[in-house]
Amino acid sequence: MQTMHMPKWISYAVGYVFLASGTLKLVSSDFKATFMNLGLPSPETMLLLVALTEIACSAFILARLYVRHAAAPLILIILGALYLTKLPILMNQGFLQFAFDARLDIVMLILLILLWQHKPAKQL
Repeated sequence: MQTMHMPKWISYAVGYVFLASGTLKLVSSDFKATFMNLGLPSPETMLLLVALTEIACSAFILARLYVRHAAAPLILIILGALYLTKLPILMNQGFLQFAFDARLDIVMLILLILLWQHKPAKQL
């Protein structure tokens, strides 16, 4: 039985999460309201840009093409999400609520950093 390498599993997990997240941002009206409340300039445009970036980058990661390049914009999106949506929870509701609400963001950030730092072995 052939074993699967860890970077492939990480790619599939990260790709799945961001593909689902980006797609949901395009079809769910809840995200539009969320982006409006963040105080960002042009929230509808930002929502579209984030959703399309998540979908495109996740497709590259799932296909295992340009993984390092695709991980970088997703790292920025996760950092922005943590800053804009989770940091206020830390400040207003405390660490435990922050730790619970930010759990997926933090795991995805760690996995994205692992993908970004990974140097694939040379193929023979």
